[in-house]
Amino acid sequence: MAKLLDAAEASPPVEAVEAVTRELGEALGAAAVSFLIADLSGRAVVRLVHVEVWSAREPDGGASLSSGERREAAESATVMPFDGGPTEQAVRTQQVMVLPPDGAPAGFEGAALWRVLAPVTERGEVIGLLEFLLPEEPASETVREIRSLAHMLAFVVIANRRHTDLYEWRQRTRPLSLSAEIQHRLLPGPQTCEAGAFTLAGWLEPAAGIAGDTFDFSLARDLLHLSITDAMGHGVAAALNATLCVGSLRNARSEGTSLLGQVASTNTALVQHAGNAGLEDFVTGLVGRLDLRTGSLEMVNAGHVAPYLARAAQVTALDLPVDLPLGLFPDSAYRSSSTPLQPGDRLVLVTDGMLERNAAHVDLESAIRETRTLHPREAVRALADRTLVATGRDLKDDATILCLDWHGGHGADRHTDQGADVARASGPTS
Repeated sequence: MAKLLDAAEASPPVEAVEAVTRELGEALGAAAVSFLIADLSGRAVVRLVHVEVWSAREPDGGASLSSGERREAAESATVMPFDGGPTEQAVRTQQVMVLPPDGAPAGFEGAALWRVLAPVTERGEVIGLLEFLLPEEPASETVREIRSLAHMLAFVVIANRRHTDLYEWRQRTRPLSLSAEIQHRLLPGPQTCEAGAFTLAGWLEPAAGIAGDTFDFSLARDLLHLSITDAMGHGVAAALNATLCVGSLRNARSEGTSLLGQVASTNTALVQHAGNAGLEDFVTGLVGRLDLRTGSLEMVNAGHVAPYLARAAQVTALDLPVDLPLGLFPDSAYRSSSTPLQPGDRLVLVTDGMLERNAAHVDLESAIRETRTLHPREAVRALADRTLVATGRDLKDDATILCLDWHGGHGADRHTDQGADVARASGPTS
């Protein structure tokens, strides 16, 4: 472990993962080892690093692009879409997949190589997969070691991608407009969080003309803060309004302001900005905080779509008092209401893009019920996929989802296996 960390620190940030990957391959006697980073679409992985420790392959000089590959200068990225195969199963189930030889990979003619896929995960956030090609079936002890090393690689990736855009360049399989770039930067760093008492995941499916959706969360010692907001309009103006809204909520939260105080100060900031700019901008949103000691959820609804509560077999829209959107009037008054959560409850927050006219025939309550067995990480994407299918992949408004599973028992350790609570993970696809 010390040797691997030394290799990461000795290398520049753009080469740290490759250095660690090479060390792993040599230590385990692998023919090759790769790191596959999770694509921003959530529906693929991208080969970020591929190190051939021993191979009969001749250098190709980078002449032609392979299927799914794109290049920029010396950088290369190969997209591997999920297709229900072992790669997707390893991500969904958070289990190490050990696959017997199935023909010799290119460059390893005549070799019968075992393939091992290990999740690279941190607190339920899927960073990617570590892939080994081994000359013989790994012993159970080797599989456990690979799983631990994959978990360590998660921290190497997290630490080094702060210093470079290279990791994100490889994760982007579609270009982002300026407004999409602003919107993307507003989202929290991780989009999944597992803790002892809860599991949370968010997802934003952008429309062609970015419409100002955001979600956010932050964990304090005994409180979980969360929000989902939708700025009026489209394009850069909506993205900038969303920036002001999220920035104000975060600023008030960091100052220890009460929930109603956070909402009031954000309303004031938006009203003042609109007045100075001569605009009529506003933002709808749900802003809440969950007391992790009691399971009591306090929430403010500022002109937004009601949240859904899934309890046992029932899914209902929470009947919260609805106040004016943020940014309309300086003297707007806001009310909060409390909802006691029970262990096993699932809370789903959405924006109106999930309910737009083109997706009107999607029964969202039924969809939430049907995805209850999925980890929130997969559930939010499954719900977004239903909207995409219903709209023919032509969203007129951003579709955003925030999903929270409440387990209770705050203060107890979660049962983790190298970055993930496997008991909470989704089952394999059929």
